[in-house]
Amino acid sequence: MASNNFSQGAQVEHLKFGLGTVMSSSEERMVIKFDDHGEKKFVTGMVMGSLKKSDRQPPAEKKGTRRKKAVPVTA
Repeated sequence: MASNNFSQGAQVEHLKFGLGTVMSSSEERMVIKFDDHGEKKFVTGMVMGSLKKSDRQPPAEKKGTRRKKAVPVTA
């Protein structure tokens, strides 16, 4: 089995999906949240060859923006 040396919060770069953050990892499974492709789940042994560590800072979480309800104008 492939050795999993990526802990939760590690910044990684995948050949296909680009930059991301490890959300969880175990000997069997790994979940990575990619900047441009969202959250992806992998079999650890299969993805280890496609990952490398990244020195970047984790991206700031974007807060959801809500639009205010339109107030009808009375004439």
